[in-house]
Amino acid sequence: MLAFPHAKINLGLNVIERRADGYHEIESVLVPIPLRDALEIVIDPTLPRGGVVYTRTGLSIDGDIERDLCMRAVRSIAHDRDLPGLRMHLHKVVPMGAGLGGGSSDGAQALMLANKLLELKLDRDHLLRLAEELGSDCPFFLGNGAALVTGRGERISPITLDLGGLWLVLVNPGVHVSTALVYANTDPTERRMNLGSVLLSTKMEEWGSLAPNVMEHYVFTAHPEVGAIKQRLLEAGAVHAAMSGSGSTVFGLFRDKPAPMAWPMSHSNWVFQLPAFVQ
Repeated sequence: MLAFPHAKINLGLNVIERRADGYHEIESVLVPIPLRDALEIVIDPTLPRGGVVYTRTGLSIDGDIERDLCMRAVRSIAHDRDLPGLRMHLHKVVPMGAGLGGGSSDGAQALMLANKLLELKLDRDHLLRLAEELGSDCPFFLGNGAALVTGRGERISPITLDLGGLWLVLVNPGVHVSTALVYANTDPTERRMNLGSVLLSTKMEEWGSLAPNVMEHYVFTAHPEVGAIKQRLLEAGAVHAAMSGSGSTVFGLFRDKPAPMAWPMSHSNWVFQLPAFVQ
């Protein structure tokens, strides 16, 4: 069984406060985009029951394979269940640590694929609990549409924000940005921006000032090349440009197909026309 986990961009990202549990209270609007990995899970009767063989191709993924979110997802869904042996393969296209949620999306899709393939019939609430245990962004990726996320990112409120027909330019400079370091160097605003309402009620040209990504200040200071991408996209005619998540990917939204842009060899870039809204 095959799925194509999608990436996301953040429209606005507000760090409200640091909580007593060590996490940060945030608000952001996440939008799925057509940059996708490929994930396949199949039953292999030659493997011992409960066994999982996991392989990966495409972009390199650092770290212990047992800590990979796909593996953790399958392990969590198999807990206390007598399941057949599985083979799982991930082809990685979405860069890791880029602010695009690629790892979280893979983990969420692994939950849904295993649930469907094995006919476990776990309801959405059960899947949401498992996704939340995997990571703060994972619950969002159980859906297909835009959503306001709050709490530490696990509380999901779908919104009808249709960007269909717009052109999206994504640029990743190949700079690794530590999420923990960005949070540590971002001052909480101590106020809510009501991002869902702002994005639905204002012109896109105003989003930069009314719905900013407050993490940009630190990242652009520490890595000026990231800020330079945003400026260049705006100069090229983007009606809105911002860093996604904690970076280092920057995106621009264009009403018309933008002219081709040359970027340094260290930069990866993609251009998509966004599909109509799906919820």
